Amino acid sequence: MNRSSRLFPTSPRSFPGKRLVDIGLRCAHLVGVAGMGGGFLFGLPEAQWQAFGQLTLASGGLLVLLYVWTSADWLLQVKGQAILLKLVLLGLAHFLPEWRALLFVAVIVLSGVFAHAPKGVRGYAWGRVLE
Repeated sequence: MNRSSRLFPTSPRSFPGKRLVDIGLRCAHLVGVAGMGGGFLFGLPEAQWQAFGQLTLASGGLLVLLYVWTSADWLLQVKGQAILLKLVLLGLAHFLPEWRALLFVAVIVLSGVFAHAPKGVRGYAWGRVLE
């Protein structure tokens, strides 16, 4: 098996319980985002929301690994690129604390738009739709 076929298998990889793992990680991610959002939106001291931020990063990182393991096509699709954009915006929030609330709202809006966009939009990559 060459490197290309390992990254981009002809059909997406799966395992028993993958959907359950995905749902569990998404739930943990939402809890983390809610807690972190309280800190970002209300200017709370970092100590009060830091654990939620860590939960957000850990669960989000595990979700990214799961999606890339399924097929690295995810990185080429709009849905994967939107995640990378959200990470950039959150990184900016770290360096620009006065913009945290606005950047956080932008991340939430991007999440809502791409989570509920049609499959053809989420899966769009370089002029074609990937499954």
